[in-house]
Amino acid sequence: MTQVIKLKEIYLDNSATTMVCPEACKKAVELMTIKYGNPSSLHSKGFEASRELEAARKAAAELLCADTGEIYFTSGGTESNNTAIYGAAGALARRGRKIVTTAFEHSSVIETAQDLGSKGYEIVYLPPDTNGRISLEQLAEAVDKNTVLVSIMAVNNETGAIQPIESVRRIIDRSGSPALFHVDAVQAFGKLPLKPKKTGIDLLSASSHKIHGPKGAGILYVKKGVRILPLHHGGEQEKRLRPGTEAVPLICAMGEAIKALPDMKQELRFMETLNSRCREGLTKLGNVHINSGEDCLPYIINFSVEGIRSETMLHFLASKGIFVSSGSACARGKKSHVLEAMGLSPRLIDSAVRVSFSRYNTAEDVDELIKEIINADNTLARSK
Repeated sequence: MTQVIKLKEIYLDNSATTMVCPEACKKAVELMTIKYGNPSSLHSKGFEASRELEAARKAAAELLCADTGEIYFTSGGTESNNTAIYGAAGALARRGRKIVTTAFEHSSVIETAQDLGSKGYEIVYLPPDTNGRISLEQLAEAVDKNTVLVSIMAVNNETGAIQPIESVRRIIDRSGSPALFHVDAVQAFGKLPLKPKKTGIDLLSASSHKIHGPKGAGILYVKKGVRILPLHHGGEQEKRLRPGTEAVPLICAMGEAIKALPDMKQELRFMETLNSRCREGLTKLGNVHINSGEDCLPYIINFSVEGIRSETMLHFLASKGIFVSSGSACARGKKSHVLEAMGLSPRLIDSAVRVSFSRYNTAEDVDELIKEIINADNTLARSK
């Protein structure tokens, strides 16, 4: 009888999604089997579910140093981004028709902006420099009195480039613009300290499944006093901004995932050790180009092994039990608009690989990754 040897699984695609932590799993089951009432129901089972929902809201608010009334639950980052952008544009339509964003946003921001552009809005896409960061000077030139929204991600999902969001509010205010400031914080939430009130952020998006919570739950922070229009209608839930019965098990599981987050500073130092180890190993290969700058969030490192197509490398690594990505999971294999905006050559873009870490990864995982990349470099056929 043939013995089947199971490969050790090394998961390094945590920017796409994360394994759900035990605390979140336990809470989801509890809310599906014990505290399963509708939180809008006016009986004890409903009150029980409502208390759990508000506990999750409190956890999210505390992480953002916000008020619980500023936290709205959604189905994830994409819905939060859509609600923020369409909602802000609609609410301020009489005051201007200009939106400023970047050329390297997540598709849920880019495509929403494109749709508004087709409806008469002027959309400005700020280009990044070669390290993936925007120029504050260009931002200042773009924002004017007709601008109603500035939307800039905190951390890029493909390269880990950290944007200077702490300077954006001052630029908006100096311009005399009525613009609201939206931040897609999906890759920063739980990894970097985010204080929207202090930073002057009006709207902020976050997602459960990037922090070891389940898929299907997200957060939209809306600063007190800020008014945006809802995307949907038909209920009193979430103060009518996001009507419909809340996905209580998923939301409460997200709350537990937030509570289970490790100390950010300690975790950042750990990620720096993994990232440095990975960079050091990659530099041993002469034909590797690291696309993520040294000052990027260490949870993410993007690189290209020149001549080996991303898809080829991904399949090779997967055959060894190592799971990485070629970029945003939402792009499903399309050429990276992020790396293109950064000015990388088609050859480097065609061979780009993204590695993204979580607290469950180890130095041994990195060593195994480097070993198999060297193996791939020596054995795989190169594209012309």
